[in-house]
Amino acid sequence: MPKFRIGGVWSIVWFCVLSVSLAWAVAAPLWLGNGIYDTKLPVIASFMMFTPTVAVLVIALAERRIRSFSSDVGLWPINRPGKFVVAIVLSYVIPLGLILQAPFIGTWLGVFPGDLENYTILHILAGEAGPFQYLLGQAGLIAVASLMNSVLALGEEIGWRGWLWSRLQAYGQLISIVISGGIWGIWHAPLILLGYNYPFATGPWGVMAMCGMCIVFGAFLGWLRNFSDSVWPAALAHGVFNASVGLVSLFIVMGAPLDTTQASILGWSGWLLPTLVIAVMLLCGAYNLKRTTNLSTIR
Repeated sequence: MPKFRIGGVWSIVWFCVLSVSLAWAVAAPLWLGNGIYDTKLPVIASFMMFTPTVAVLVIALAERRIRSFSSDVGLWPINRPGKFVVAIVLSYVIPLGLILQAPFIGTWLGVFPGDLENYTILHILAGEAGPFQYLLGQAGLIAVASLMNSVLALGEEIGWRGWLWSRLQAYGQLISIVISGGIWGIWHAPLILLGYNYPFATGPWGVMAMCGMCIVFGAFLGWLRNFSDSVWPAALAHGVFNASVGLVSLFIVMGAPLDTTQASILGWSGWLLPTLVIAVMLLCGAYNLKRTTNLSTIR
């Protein structure tokens, strides 16, 4: 009897199916319980973040590549130490830049209720210490929180940027950006359809918005993966993003509702400037950095 073995496109297809299916399985208690108001949400969401890694391990076993798993997904070795250090620094800079530009663009377009003259909430929170001291303290908290968040983010990034992004490189950079980001967004559906991140969205609109955000943010994470030939900077950047996305509240008019399908980095207005940057990067060949590891070409 021939041994079961997969590779090539089928590996990608099965990885996507497994990742999404496992996410739904883990999130099922929320659908059977109180949704995003369930007290088990943090624990369930944390376990859900490891489902892409589980899916990769299953595919690695099917491909008979379990021994090269660490190098295939960019965990070890560190092949470009100089670029790795630069990428670690950029892992803090890029997510913060993406998050902080969105309120200004959104306010200019009239979809973000920005308080960009008085910064009332910022001054209230800062108190006597002043905005500068407050923001400095927030930067320290984000640095610490991002390290802890990166442990969970690594569970996702081993799958998305460590494995899937690398496998999609053979089909072109634009396809890599759109497919990897789109699947990443769809993977969030068990939570998004319950109202997580997009409380004003109805039906599939929240999932579609999440796909857009994941395509944009994922493009920068993919670039970090190519540049450093490692998954660690992408995981750290993911952790920084999760730790700092709440900074948007410092720029909003007190008490004003925020439709995240339109504003902040989660909404379309927050993607405009980053998309322009991505287009320039593509035209300049910034993504065309060859990796040092060789992936399976099994068909």
